[in-house]
Formats: sequence, structure tokens, C-alpha cells
Amino acid sequence: MSTHTIRLHRVLRSTPEKVYRAFLDADAMAKWISPHGFTCKVHHLDAKEGGSFRMSFTNFGTGQSHSFGGTYHELVPGEHLRYTDKFDDPNLPGEMQVTVVLKQVSCGTDVNIVQEGVPAVIPAEMCYLGWQESLTQLAHLVEPEIPDE
Repeated sequence: MSTHTIRLHRVLRSTPEKVYRAFLDADAMAKWISPHGFTCKVHHLDAKEGGSFRMSFTNFGTGQSHSFGGTYHELVPGEHLRYTDKFDDPNLPGEMQVTVVLKQVSCGTDVNIVQEGVPAVIPAEMCYLGWQESLTQLAHLVEPEIPDE
């Protein structure tokens, strides 16, 4: 089976700890992870090594959904995450490996994401577009410093 590897890089004006938390908090994930035009429902998220997650994206215009889930393999707070993703749709076979590396830099956090094993039936450019939209939404979530009072 042919697959793609997607590589992304972004610098966010936020701390590595806050960015890391956005990847493991169900409410945060529902807010930023789905690309434009989609809603996200997190059905389950157990953020620990060996823990699992399940979520679905729904096209807001058509109502069509696709679900996926995975397992967390490495979680180092504020530094990196490694997990698997697998679509429920049998037309999107295989298991993807996702690695997120966070590094403190002078102006915030350097974020590097590698997604390996993306089914070839999904055009790589669509993956890049979706991730770029998601990372923009992530920036809107983690960059503001809003005081409690």
C-alpha cells in the first residue's frame, strides 16, 4: 500500500506546555484540530502512554462524517508526543504514526509535526491544507494571554 509522509513546521507565540496541553485536552482538540468547514467531536481521550482516543470530523455543509482513533505511545510534557491514527473507513487502510516535537525558542514554541503512513488515496496537498488550517486555529487558541480578571 502506497502512503504519504506529511511534514509541518510552525512557530507559535506560546509556551511549549500550553501547546502540549492543546494536543491532549478534549475540549481544546475539538476547538482547533478539524480543518475549516468541519466540526470535531471527541468521543474519548485518555491522555496517557498506552491510552487511546476517538474522534470524528463532520463536514458542516454536507453532514458527512468520518471517524478515527489511535493510541498514545510517548508523551513527554512540553516536549513531544507520539501517537497512532487509524481511520474507521476500510477505504482508508493502515495506521498512521504522528510525532509532534515542541522546542522552546526566543519568541515561543517551535512545533514540528511528522505524519507518516497517510493513505495514498488522500492527496498529500489536501493533508497539508488541512493541517495548515488546523495549526492556524491552534495558534488562535494558544497564543492569547488572557488574564482571569
